[in-house]
Amino acid sequence: MDNNNEKKEKKEAVEENLNEKTTFEENKVEDSQSSEKSSAPSNEEFEKLMAQLEEKSKAADEYFSRLQRTAAEFDNYRKRTAREKEAIYTEAVCDVVSAFLPIIDDIDRALQVCEKEAENSPIKEGVELIKRKANEVLKNLGVEEIDCKGKEFDPSLHEAVMHVEDEEYGQNIIVEEFRKGYKTKDKVIRHSVVKVAN
Repeated sequence: MDNNNEKKEKKEAVEENLNEKTTFEENKVEDSQSSEKSSAPSNEEFEKLMAQLEEKSKAADEYFSRLQRTAAEFDNYRKRTAREKEAIYTEAVCDVVSAFLPIIDDIDRALQVCEKEAENSPIKEGVELIKRKANEVLKNLGVEEIDCKGKEFDPSLHEAVMHVEDEEYGQNIIVEEFRKGYKTKDKVIRHSVVKVAN
């Protein structure tokens, strides 16, 4: 009889456990349905949320557009100031070099006179040294002589003061340079004064 009682008790315990489990599942389904109902917004609330989302999205797009414009403006400003700085530097170099060009011309004339001197003349060596140093300073400033003898005449680089008919040279070829010209990058500091053939 004890055996039957034990079986009966076990059966009742299993049924009770099963009933509890079923009740728990039913309660769980009911809870989830009620929470879905309470968390799901109504049409009015949904429309309101969508309007707010659209408004915030427009504001974000506007801010992003402003940011892009500001970044582009700053980049343009940076490039413009770099160009202006370069232009100011070039203009300053041109002004300083223009003031020193008569001195360099005098050094060139002194070298022409010294050609008649003896090879090891201290005066000639001194003038050549000064000329080398002057050329080095010009080179460091980015200034170079305008090459012209034997080249074709270019009015943007050369100033023609004489014209000669000579079959030995071609049309508009520079045959003689009276005064050296100088330039820095694309800017002419002083035009070369030249004689042009034909």
